[in-house]
Amino acid sequence: TSMAASMISRHVAVIGAGAAGLVASRELRREGHRVVVFERESRVGGTWVYTPSTEPDPLGTDPGRALVHSSLYKSLRTNLPREVMGFGDYPFLPRADGSGDPRRYPGHEEVLAYLEDFAREFGLEEMVRFEKEIVGVGMVEEGGKWKVKWRMRDGGGGGSREEEVFDAVVVCNGHFTEPRIAEIPGVDLWPGKQMHSHNYRTPEPFQDLVVVLIGSAASAVDISRDIAKVAKEVHVASRSYEGETLGIQPDYNNLWLHPMIEKAHEDGKVTFLDGSSVGADVILHCTGYKYHFPFLETNGIVSVDDNRVGPLYKHVFPPVLAPWLSFVGLPWKVIPFPQFEYQSKWIAGALSGRIDLPSEEEMMEDVKDFYSKLEAAGTPKRYTHNLANSQFEYNDWLAGQTGSQPSEEWRKKMYSDSSRKRRTGPETYRDEGEDETLVSQAHEDFAKQPLHR
Repeated sequence: TSMAASMISRHVAVIGAGAAGLVASRELRREGHRVVVFERESRVGGTWVYTPSTEPDPLGTDPGRALVHSSLYKSLRTNLPREVMGFGDYPFLPRADGSGDPRRYPGHEEVLAYLEDFAREFGLEEMVRFEKEIVGVGMVEEGGKWKVKWRMRDGGGGGSREEEVFDAVVVCNGHFTEPRIAEIPGVDLWPGKQMHSHNYRTPEPFQDLVVVLIGSAASAVDISRDIAKVAKEVHVASRSYEGETLGIQPDYNNLWLHPMIEKAHEDGKVTFLDGSSVGADVILHCTGYKYHFPFLETNGIVSVDDNRVGPLYKHVFPPVLAPWLSFVGLPWKVIPFPQFEYQSKWIAGALSGRIDLPSEEEMMEDVKDFYSKLEAAGTPKRYTHNLANSQFEYNDWLAGQTGSQPSEEWRKKMYSDSSRKRRTGPETYRDEGEDETLVSQAHEDFAKQPLHR
């Protein structure tokens, strides 16, 4: 029989219609599966849908709070050049008619427009059921199928609940919604206001205030500079400041870098590990997010422990439940969209039977081996899915499994150049001149694509 005839078509639920859910649905349908995408909001784009609204609990620790999914702030621009960001066969190019934001590091609206164009180009919206919030995903006792339960988010009548049975579930619900909070000794008696960057949108509320901002990743760098325009003082407390100048920051008269906070005091003071202190109005936690799957019921087979989702084979399949349960988009410090695409092709092929996964035992062995390597290297558990140093190796492994093109050399080089420029010039790297050779190599590759934009 031909390959196509022997491939099995499955009934697959995809949770979330952000970048991961969109490309997963496309790959699943290309592979011949019947796909339903469940999306809590009324449009595609996930984390890239900006909303000025924030949660009532600014720290985001109240489990019963009304959720806002996105963590975008108004001034956010990409921290990667657009050429590297796009899906393999749908380049993220400036629009031909000159509309939108043509910059190489565009604002968030441009990324959302790209995802909407991608959904339109491939007819993905017809698979999406909007305003459906997943409340349960669990195994059906007999026959190894999955029951998916959801409720309408129409606000009327408490949201009616419905359910449907699927062969497989692909989890694409994102990981930038559930805040991780820094533990600060004495903070319960400290009189100021605390919030997490999940609820940061614009600098205006910080006018003339003294702000202590915790964190050192991309959003901390951007938000501290955003707020410094209006705040009286901004004090950044960071665990990882090696090689950076502590104290007042170049080109600023109101922005300081400190080591970590030692303690917060009842009189409003915050002291740092180097002995310095400041009377602060606000502590802003730019301390990242937790993986959160409140709907997932696997009887303990899959759990989140210190931000490790496990056990997962190659960050995607729980060995015991493979290929029927899978996750797209868990790794961080990566170029997200192309990686989602590689993972999705692998999942789609494993479900149709075109791609063989190792046995459950072999996958479990691989996972244990991976975890003990991390431990031997002294890598904290919460960095399990940090692929900063191995994303291309990982993508190329997936490409090998799926018979797709590995990462292009220009993409790797452009990524590392961009990361280096970001470290040395956080204010200016987005608007510096580019490496023309790499950009033209990218455009040569894009020209081979039959499509788009």
